[in-house]
Amino acid sequence: MENTASLNVSSHPAGAHRLPVLFVSHGSPMFALEAGATGPALTQWGKKVRAQYPQLRGVVIMSPHWMVQGVQVMSNPQPDTWHDFGGFPRALYQLEYPAPGFPALANEVLDLLQQAGIAATADAQRPLDHGAWVPLMHVLPQADVPVVQVALPVHADAREVYALGRTLQSLREQGVLIVASGSMTHNLREFFGGAQQTADYVVEFSRWVEMQVQAGEMETLFDWQLSAPHALRAHPSDEHFLPLYFALGAGGDGAKAHYLSREVMYGTLAMDAFALQN
Repeated sequence: MENTASLNVSSHPAGAHRLPVLFVSHGSPMFALEAGATGPALTQWGKKVRAQYPQLRGVVIMSPHWMVQGVQVMSNPQPDTWHDFGGFPRALYQLEYPAPGFPALANEVLDLLQQAGIAATADAQRPLDHGAWVPLMHVLPQADVPVVQVALPVHADAREVYALGRTLQSLREQGVLIVASGSMTHNLREFFGGAQQTADYVVEFSRWVEMQVQAGEMETLFDWQLSAPHALRAHPSDEHFLPLYFALGAGGDGAKAHYLSREVMYGTLAMDAFALQN
């Protein structure tokens, strides 16, 4: 197991008013209670962001636990904390993340998507699923920054999700933190099998992704299912990996990745988290 934490949030003076983009692996719902090393690293990074970017006014987040046909944007002014899982300890269901929604920001997101020719609609009833609120409990534990969630379109491929993120890139200059919540590895059969030691493929796949991200090799990343080692074992289905491309698209050209965590939990869940800044 390897874990590192970098608290850099800006490496270029030109980007002083452009918020970073965060990719975070949300792992198991138990990440809310069992923070490991990743949770504290995210909390420290979140504190740095708030100090350096007092203009922070909202979060736009994508989670694989909201998948719909087309593109939808949460416009709920007060989204509930949805415990969309079963079979976990009672304490997990008692957690709440009462961050407000932000209908005006949702409209900004919709406008940008529609200007780019991407048909999108608002959902005024959508709650926050655990792919959103669990990592945000660590990044912004006060739950006082408004949140807007963007659905992951069913059947979208990596290029399409990248295009969604790229369309929203300008929000970073308008006080918005863009977050992509997924999982660097997500093999539930092996997770529920109770592995005790870190599986070699988890590390090999995760470090391959890091190498491509750091080198800006987008074409290779788009072709990950054929190019990455152990791709189909790391992700028997792709929905938990696709948010990575939302982050990379929102990061844009020349964005540098500053890794906050390379932790592996429960032997099979790579908890990679990194900030993109340019």
